[in-house]
Amino acid sequence: MAYNIDWIVPALSKPTHLWRLASTITMVAVGLFSKVLIRLLNRSKIYNRQVISDLLANRDQSRPLVTVSNHHSCFDDPGIWGTLTLRHLLCPSKMRWSLAAHDICFTCSQHSYFFSLGKCIPVIRGAGVYQKAVDFMIERLAKGDWVHIFPEGKVNMSKEHIRFKWGIGRMIFESPVPPIVVPIWHIGMDDVLPNEPPYVLRLRKNLTFNYGNPIDMSDMVRALKSANATEEEARKQITDFLQDRLQKLKIETEALHAQYFRSKS
Repeated sequence: MAYNIDWIVPALSKPTHLWRLASTITMVAVGLFSKVLIRLLNRSKIYNRQVISDLLANRDQSRPLVTVSNHHSCFDDPGIWGTLTLRHLLCPSKMRWSLAAHDICFTCSQHSYFFSLGKCIPVIRGAGVYQKAVDFMIERLAKGDWVHIFPEGKVNMSKEHIRFKWGIGRMIFESPVPPIVVPIWHIGMDDVLPNEPPYVLRLRKNLTFNYGNPIDMSDMVRALKSANATEEEARKQITDFLQDRLQKLKIETEALHAQYFRSKS
């Protein structure tokens, strides 16, 4: 029998003081571990980190933030956030909310508590865009929070083109305040945690992280609503637009990765 995850969204919607304390400890511990692993125990190059740093520190608190990235390893999140400054890693209230596969991360009580304390929400593959996890993320955007999405919807082990899921389109279109979106492309995380056994973290791998330019979604959302676009049309156009931007960032990052580590060899 599958583990019951129905309690998670209600618990995270109205967390107790004890839950907040446990979540703070979990987020800080995992964030520091990720930073040590990514920055000290592997060879990493980060481009444009000031983009995310500035948004976390200075954006209007009513303006939500969405980050989207490729998904090549089960350690992508939290590994990507090892690129952040200590200032932000030590402030869990400003850290991202993230969707995580219910059939991988929420299969038992221990895993469910750990990932929930880490601000991860169980998403059910195949349940469509109208499910509790997506509703919850829209609620977080309404509060001006940061939400991270892997729009491919799964770990892309082949690294071939996968059409993005439309959940990201619904979140952005239905957010009461259109979010700022930051695309992220990373290379090498599947070397740190391979997708084949043994599933053991590796050291001294070459990693590249590239934060793209912020995208203000206000004009696009406004135009879609003015044109009376259907929800399906709006989700598709937003999703296709973000997929195109992330693919352009991919090409740029691959060139930067090759150039930088070639010069170090």
